[in-house]
Amino acid sequence: MRDITLGQFIPGDSCIHNLDPRTKILLMIVYIVLVFFVKSIIIFLVPLALIIAVLLLSRISLSYMWKSIKPLRFLLIIMFILNLFFTKGEPLGDFFPLSYISLASIRQSCFIALRLIFLVCGTSLMTLTTSPLALTDGLERLLAPLKKIRFPAHELALMMTIALRFIPTLMEEADKIKKAQLARGADFESGNILKRAKSMIPILIPLFVSAFRRADELALAMESRCYHGGDGRTKMHQIKLRLADLWASLVVLGLLALIIVVQELVYIPW
Repeated sequence: MRDITLGQFIPGDSCIHNLDPRTKILLMIVYIVLVFFVKSIIIFLVPLALIIAVLLLSRISLSYMWKSIKPLRFLLIIMFILNLFFTKGEPLGDFFPLSYISLASIRQSCFIALRLIFLVCGTSLMTLTTSPLALTDGLERLLAPLKKIRFPAHELALMMTIALRFIPTLMEEADKIKKAQLARGADFESGNILKRAKSMIPILIPLFVSAFRRADELALAMESRCYHGGDGRTKMHQIKLRLADLWASLVVLGLLALIIVVQELVYIPW
C-alpha cells in the first residue's frame, strides 16, 4: 500500500516541475492518444524514450515508476493470460497449450500490458511533478470557458484534486489499520478467496469511518475559512505560459506525428 504513487507530489525545481499545469494536463491527453496510436511493439520505444527523458529532466528516481506499476502486477498477469488464450488466430501447435495460443494473441497480450504500463507511468509522472494546488488551478483554467453554460468548473477541479490528494493518505491509513488488526491476531492470508475477502471487513469498516471523518473535518475547515467556491476568488500564484511550455508541446506533438507517419510509411511486422 505504501507503493501507491498516484496522488503523490515530489517537490522540485526542474524544468518539468516548472511547466504550466495546463500544459501538463493537455500534454497528458496527447500522450494518452500517442500510446493508443502505437500499432507496433517496436514503436513503443518512442513513449519509452519520452518517459525516460521526463524522468531525467525532473530528477525523479526510476523506483517511483516501479512503485506505480507494482500494485498492478496481478492485473497485468491476468489481462495478459486472458488475451493470450481468448484472442483468435492460427494456433502455434496441435497440443495444449499451444493449440490455444497464436502469434496474434501473443501480440495482443503484449499490446494490452504495455499500454497499461505506459499509461500508469505517464499519469504518475504528472502527479509526481505537479502539486495538487497547481492541478486545481490548471483544471479550473481549462474548464473556465464552460462556466458560460453554468458548468461548475471550480468545484469539479477541486473535487478531483482532493480525491488525488487523499489517495496516499487513505493508503497509509489502511496500512496502519491492517497492522493494528494483525497485532490483534487477524489473519488475512490463509483460506480461500471468499475467506480472505471476508477477512478484509475489519480493515474496510474503520477505513470508511476514517474517510468520512476526514471529509467532515475538511468541510468544517473550509467553512471556517469562509470558502464559497470560485466566485470572486483571487490567486496568490498566477500561472503563466512560458517558452518551455511551447517547446514541450512541440516535442510531444512531434512524437505523435512521427509515430503516425512511420506507421503509415514503414511496414513493421510486430
